[in-house]
Amino acid sequence: MATLIKGGTVVSSTGADPADVLIDGEHIAAVLRPGSHIAAAAEQGAEVIDASGRLVVPGGVDVHTHMELPFGGTFASDTFETGTRAAAWGGTTTIVDFAVQKTGENVRECLDAWMAKAEGNCAVDYGFHMVIGGVDNDSLKEMDLLVNEGITSFKLFMAYPGVFLADDGQILRAMQQAAGNGGLIMMHAENGLAIDVLAEQAFERGETSPVTHGYVRRKELESEATHRAIQLAKVGAAPLYIVHLSASEALEQVAMARDDGMNVFAETCPQYLHFSLEEHLGRPGFEGAAYVCSTPLRSRAEGHQDDLWRGLRTNDLAVVSTDHCPFCMKEQKELGLNDFRAIPNGIGGVEHRMDMIYQGVVTGEIGLARWVELCATTPARMMGLYPRKGIIAAGSDADVVIYDPDHRWTISVDNHHMNMDHSAYEGTQVTGHVDTVFSRGRKIIDNGQYLGRAGDGQYLPRGLSQYLQ
Repeated sequence: MATLIKGGTVVSSTGADPADVLIDGEHIAAVLRPGSHIAAAAEQGAEVIDASGRLVVPGGVDVHTHMELPFGGTFASDTFETGTRAAAWGGTTTIVDFAVQKTGENVRECLDAWMAKAEGNCAVDYGFHMVIGGVDNDSLKEMDLLVNEGITSFKLFMAYPGVFLADDGQILRAMQQAAGNGGLIMMHAENGLAIDVLAEQAFERGETSPVTHGYVRRKELESEATHRAIQLAKVGAAPLYIVHLSASEALEQVAMARDDGMNVFAETCPQYLHFSLEEHLGRPGFEGAAYVCSTPLRSRAEGHQDDLWRGLRTNDLAVVSTDHCPFCMKEQKELGLNDFRAIPNGIGGVEHRMDMIYQGVVTGEIGLARWVELCATTPARMMGLYPRKGIIAAGSDADVVIYDPDHRWTISVDNHHMNMDHSAYEGTQVTGHVDTVFSRGRKIIDNGQYLGRAGDGQYLPRGLSQYLQ
């Protein structure tokens, strides 16, 4: 049976207008003027959902998640099943996760292992980036093959020496390879070698608490690495996408590169917009461990959060992702009870991205269209999924969210669906709430009930980024 969503306000990246949405099978059949004869005819043979007073938006596209990621002697606590189910509860209907290769490992074998983790388990559609932790002749050749197979973005690290770090020569070689095959280089931009020196010195001084994590991962070392990555991209003639940008100084580097016409893009995450080093990472005792992530939370007194909101308005920040990498406090975060360096890095947030960025609409930081653009349309375009994803239009996948813009509620570990024993957003009062979610035409969330199942999600081969000039 077809479904007609009537009476709502359809929001796109260009505006918001009253419209009815007709879903037929897995796709959107039409976006109709309310009261048109076509809408009236469709109403006779379809399930009708009254969306009066609601926003009708494309399903969210989160292009930076880490389900089941091995880190620091443990694993991210969300599986592909639990994490994608939580994503659905929050109005996200597509994720792009990371298949991980470390130095000495075979890229193809690593990709196959990650594909096996996800296959048959995801509640929503999913794709993969490839982490290249060991840049050598074999992995460079694999990059070309993967682009042809729908994995068109590659993540490199300037941090985590001995695990993921690539030196400048390796980064340049990977960028040159991407320049030839059309792929997008994603960069974790922090000077990991310098950070490790500062971290060791701090530990030797007896500074072991979680807040030290933020102090040693200095804003200057994010800015320096961002600048260096941009210069290497210029030499390698490659597009560059900076992940989880948190510091004003790093944003300045991105803005300058974009002003020069470079193919440089950046994302930030809700935690960098809403949390701060003082208020969250600096909580008493071991409480701040819940907020240990990299890049770290930044000082509110220095204005980083305001600058990031401004970057979202000016498009120097193009995407909001989550970097969802959850760990429980018990037995996971507590690995670093006596040494901040051993705290697994990550915050769980895949369920809350749409709501937390909508708070920017509530407070006037961004408009409705920009909310959809940041959370759905631009990520889909950036990662080669548009127009299948990221838009409500005839022919697109019927990934549709009915959103109540006035519903007020409080986030808690008691009502979230991520596989965690705490919530970084505990007690956060929000305005706006996901009521109903369709994933390729299948209703998977409806008024407080989960109607989906593991395996609903399909793997998505991706095209090239649509933003490359």
